[in-house]
Amino acid sequence: MELFPHDSNFNFMRLRWVSLTIGALLMVVALAAIIRPGFNYALDFTGGTVTELKFQRPVEVEKVRKRLEAAGYHGAEVRTFGTGSEIVVRLPSRAVTDRQITGDAIQAAAQTPDNVAALVRSDSVGPQIGKELAINGFKAAMFVVLGFLGYVWIRFEWKFAVAAILATLHDVLLCAGWFAISGHEFDLTVLAGILSVMGYSINDTIVVFDRVRENFRGLKVPAYEVLNRSVNQTLSRTIITSFVAFLTVLALYLYGGSSLRGMAESQILGIIIGTLSSIFIACPLLLWLGVSKQDLLPRAKMDAELARRP
Repeated sequence: MELFPHDSNFNFMRLRWVSLTIGALLMVVALAAIIRPGFNYALDFTGGTVTELKFQRPVEVEKVRKRLEAAGYHGAEVRTFGTGSEIVVRLPSRAVTDRQITGDAIQAAAQTPDNVAALVRSDSVGPQIGKELAINGFKAAMFVVLGFLGYVWIRFEWKFAVAAILATLHDVLLCAGWFAISGHEFDLTVLAGILSVMGYSINDTIVVFDRVRENFRGLKVPAYEVLNRSVNQTLSRTIITSFVAFLTVLALYLYGGSSLRGMAESQILGIIIGTLSSIFIACPLLLWLGVSKQDLLPRAKMDAELARRP
């Protein structure tokens, strides 16, 4: 199945300076947003209270949230789990400053006389634990980046590795920057979604780079033409794969509940941005780095010289 003919000839490389400039500007904007105002960190990173309640009858999450707001608990995150009568209330430490947050107090504020709630559990997450989670998340991201760099370096050559990592960092920075700009809550599920974006992005880029390597070996044309043909030949595969993945994550975003919405949102953005970067960022970066056939076939000059000898 092909959306575009295998021999299509869209001149993507002609737009390389435009696409690289736009990508660089977006990265600067995203990085500036991450530095200031920064992320709207969730309870996972800031510390707070997690309370589970079980009502006699199903409840509406929005009404429970409004009752908590009226009681002075601002920024409460209310989610259902299990049945519609079971909810979990997550309150960051900054939600209340004039009194201590307790499970009994949250229970009293959330319930109504005609629908009483039972307190299942109430746990506190300290700021120190949140700090450790943030540090561990940063370490995980660095581990993934270095692992990808090493794999592509061994699998291809250093120019391919640098281009792949820069394209992946572009995708991750834009996804993270979106959460900083929009102010959407940044929790562990969002971090997991961003890490999965890194995997998806590098996979899509490697597929294109593998075709680049094959064409360098089989075609006697300039690098500009090799990269252009490689992107065109993998265009149908890239778009179809991305579309199917997008539908899956969209279903998760629409029907997975509020607990998975942040992760699904980061993955939706990652799929869209990763697809565009594999076409408009990765190969233009290779051309900018001056990739040539000799980068993949370092023995070619030696073999040609030996062949001329008697």
